Amino acid sequence: MQNYVFFIALWLVCAVATIGGALLALRWEVGLHVGRIAVGVLFVVGGALLHVINLARGDDYAGFADPAHFDWVTRAWRAVVPPNHVLLIGLLIAFEAAAGILVVAGGRWTRLGYLAVVAFHVPLWLFGWYETVYVLIMLPPLVFLLRQEVRRGHAGHRADGAHPLRSGAHRPQR
Repeated sequence: MQNYVFFIALWLVCAVATIGGALLALRWEVGLHVGRIAVGVLFVVGGALLHVINLARGDDYAGFADPAHFDWVTRAWRAVVPPNHVLLIGLLIAFEAAAGILVVAGGRWTRLGYLAVVAFHVPLWLFGWYETVYVLIMLPPLVFLLRQEVRRGHAGHRADGAHPLRSGAHRPQR
């Protein structure tokens, strides 16, 4: 139980820091860094490490989808995941660790990591009301941070901040 109290506290801190980072990113670049660190820690420690601990304790994740909004989600989960939990949760661990590392890596890697994080969150709402509320809270700041990182990446293509394709810079000289 102590492990779960730690992880719940970690999730709350990371969620608040992600939202705070997104709000800071409205005006200051430091918000992007806060968001990256928060999301990276959330996925590497709060996701991948937690699943490593759960697998080591013998959890087969059979009950995870029990509170799902639709019975077909619960049935499909129970038919697929528990019989293959080591492989499937192992893949989830690899995905969450990679996404978290990519988010903190910087540049286009950060954008790729945020795409993975957003893609992870989109179907999560299916698994119950807790997940639905979590997704409704987290998805907007995650999408916003991704958007800010994309904007920052595009502005970085030219020293003057102009978009290279819209400014005519791509046209050959005659």
